[in-house]
Amino acid sequence: MSEPSGERPGPAQPPIATAVWLDGRLVASDAAWVSAFDHGLTVGDGVFETLRVYGGVPFALRRHLDRLGRSAAGLGLALPDRSLLERACAEVVEAGGGGDARLRLTVTGGPGPLGSARGPGGPTVLAAVAPLAATSPAAAVAVAPWPRNERGALAGLKTTSYAENVVLLAWARERGAEEAVVTDTTGRLCEGTGANVFVVHGGRVRTPALSSGCLAGVTRELVLERTGAEEAELDLDDLAGADEAFLTSSTREVQPIASVDGRALPAAPGPCTSAAAADFRALVESDLDP
Repeated sequence: MSEPSGERPGPAQPPIATAVWLDGRLVASDAAWVSAFDHGLTVGDGVFETLRVYGGVPFALRRHLDRLGRSAAGLGLALPDRSLLERACAEVVEAGGGGDARLRLTVTGGPGPLGSARGPGGPTVLAAVAPLAATSPAAAVAVAPWPRNERGALAGLKTTSYAENVVLLAWARERGAEEAVVTDTTGRLCEGTGANVFVVHGGRVRTPALSSGCLAGVTRELVLERTGAEEAELDLDDLAGADEAFLTSSTREVQPIASVDGRALPAAPGPCTSAAAADFRALVESDLDP
């Protein structure tokens, strides 16, 4: 629950979002404040979904809300009624002017004590719409030295405890890469900081199994369902030695990987990547809630 009070110090900043919905109502971007004691702020106790909006319609909303529910269940976090979450998304997208955009829906544990235990109040619910960030035609990726813990309590959950990904992404960009890729603790290929990874060998398309601790991405799921791609246990050599490879996420759709640790892959995009991208684009044009 929000607890705005006082005035925000410092000079006016450009709005991060074009529209914001907070705890039941639309608010101005510069007034979208939550309690200083919100558990999402103090301990990262929250879950979120990022959706791509096409022509004023959030893509795959049902699947994203299903995953939000799974993440919340993994945290033991009670979500509001689904109808309220759907209303939040609809109202903030309309307030943002429709069109193509990025939509983020966040639910936290709400205000609580300065510790791991939750407070007695309800959750904080925040939905915000912002312009889409540009993505490159093909991504350079760097393999980070820190593994993902596939046995951790948060493995496979999309939570607001994202500081590890902040470090990984900054590390990759210092090395001229757009995305960092990680292994799990056993050395198996896992995922990127904000994307799933697919590799192609001899026309066979594969992606790390969920047992690696990777997130069950919505775009990943759709590519698996529609293209004949397979889940498999993969290692770093499967990425570095791929004929072609690509990233998937809600905002980037299907993005070819151009290089791994500075070494160019043979094709970017290759034929399988191009086919997956074309199929996904056809899906978007035919069904916005597959």
